[in-house]
Amino acid sequence: MTETELKEFLDEKYYQYNTPEFIESDPIQIPHSFTMREDIEISGFLASTIAWGNRKMIVRNAHRMMDIMGNTPYDFVMNFDPKNADDFPPFVHRTFQNQDFQYCVASLQNIYRNHGGLKSVFEDNFRKTNSIKETLIKFREIFFECNYPLRTTKHIADVKKGAAGKRLNMYLMWLCRKDKSGVHFGLWNIPTSALMLPLDTHTAATGRKLGLITRTQNNWKTVEEITANLRKLDPADPVKYDFALFGLGIFEKF
Repeated sequence: MTETELKEFLDEKYYQYNTPEFIESDPIQIPHSFTMREDIEISGFLASTIAWGNRKMIVRNAHRMMDIMGNTPYDFVMNFDPKNADDFPPFVHRTFQNQDFQYCVASLQNIYRNHGGLKSVFEDNFRKTNSIKETLIKFREIFFECNYPLRTTKHIADVKKGAAGKRLNMYLMWLCRKDKSGVHFGLWNIPTSALMLPLDTHTAATGRKLGLITRTQNNWKTVEEITANLRKLDPADPVKYDFALFGLGIFEKF
């Protein structure tokens, strides 16, 4: 395809999949259960953190997390007492287990008590660096400034070491993008033009078939490559094509 043909094709798929119906089968339905910004932020972070594997299982387990939190995630985080961790109901999502969930809650409490909350952490660090990569690096440093279990570090991508950061980039897309479809929230002031594509096996495979990726690995450099190519199609909102690439890979087996 020419660049014009590719843009027309991906625009068509973007409009096909970027609809309110998308919410019904996607983990983004979890933060859509809430109206208060802090509840949306926290539930979205936790849902995106376990967003790997079977989508139905992700959604089911993310709802389970919210049930454990009494469906008031912000209040639960702010009132969590690590001394009562033994009372924490059992939770497992693949390799993400109770200890990881408990640390996430404790770390989020620290972020809201001592760093102004998730919105401030991401917005302030992007303002300082004008770089999503540097913003994610700083977020990870803050997230693990408490006494953390080593096992939990694998659940927050280390883009400094070259990780693709799919779930973190997806989370930023959820909170920062906004359009008429209402799938994303647009609650944070980070420009959509700066966002990076949430790269997973499906979007990467589709991207390679469409000539958007030449690299063989799925790492941060590949994220930079595909996002740069998508910016040629829409400089203001390159990650909107995640709908197209994901839909083609998941629903159409492209």
